[in-house]
Amino acid sequence: MSDEAWPTWLDEPLLRGLAMRAHALLVHAPGALGQFDLAMALARTWLCELPANGRACGQCAACRLMDARSHPDFHILLPDALRASLGWSSNDAEMGDEGDSKSKAKPSREIKIDALRAAIDWSQRTSARGGAKVLVIHPAEAMNAVTANALLKTLEEPPGRLRMLLTAADPDGLLPTVRSRCQRLPIATPSATEGSKWLAGQGVPDADLLLRAAGGQAQAALALHEDGISGVAWSQVPEAVRRGHAAALSAWPVPRVVDALHKLCHDLLCLAVGGPARFYSAAALAPAARPAVPAVAALVAWQSELLRAARHEEHPWHAALRVEALMAQAAALWQTARVAPSGRGGALATLPLR
Repeated sequence: MSDEAWPTWLDEPLLRGLAMRAHALLVHAPGALGQFDLAMALARTWLCELPANGRACGQCAACRLMDARSHPDFHILLPDALRASLGWSSNDAEMGDEGDSKSKAKPSREIKIDALRAAIDWSQRTSARGGAKVLVIHPAEAMNAVTANALLKTLEEPPGRLRMLLTAADPDGLLPTVRSRCQRLPIATPSATEGSKWLAGQGVPDADLLLRAAGGQAQAALALHEDGISGVAWSQVPEAVRRGHAAALSAWPVPRVVDALHKLCHDLLCLAVGGPARFYSAAALAPAARPAVPAVAALVAWQSELLRAARHEEHPWHAALRVEALMAQAAALWQTARVAPSGRGGALATLPLR
């Protein structure tokens, strides 16, 4: 990763990670804050022959092998669904399930047991370059219970000079037996100023708006930008939803539409009970206040519908029709809130946004 692309908030955890002597580190942060980048930087530095100032030199034979993704003492486990987005093919230091790469089936979001077994076999071989070996598992949540249990013995008794790096956005989602065998390396959420500055350096316009849309997670905001979603487009979502203008989101991937609606529902719920919005600015939410937004009961019901939609967001249905259905469902809240039964014999009240 170039110096320009390197997130500055990873500098301190990188130095802490290099100072740790544990054979297994759990790199974690809420959401997407650079866990993968930090794990790769640690792996490169551990394998580098001439590290300096806490970073790999980038010039030695080991660094060149890492650049070529052919270092014999480095192994990475990724779900098939993440390989393309991270720029890794099935042949790049990846000993995964060979059948998966040749299959026409949808790429898996899980790390398969066969891939882990291959990694364990690799870990037990003698180091090709006479030094340490490094195994990266990203994200560790992608291991199901069977796969995670198969890793326990290696975590407990690593062969030779094996060092392992596991990444996670939700460490509590891992098996306690996995967590207890790793030393934790947390990443603190950067300030809004630091996150916006980094995004601007990546060529992201309206960085403040996208950073808010991503809940302060700078790399998640960058992913929004790379999906073609601008800060201006994000700010227009509340009004588009209220009016039922599906065309405003028709070019977005269905998972992004579900996410935007879910975050809008969250913010409207917060405002309805007197709390602050998180993902949309007051200016963006103001149009949705005319004439009023649905009350808490209607918003909770909408939230439940969106949770159901999220479970099926990757279904191969017609995207445009799916977006239109989601937007029509959302717009119906404003049309029916005044007449929907409240369960007490009256009409469901509406709450104006302030």
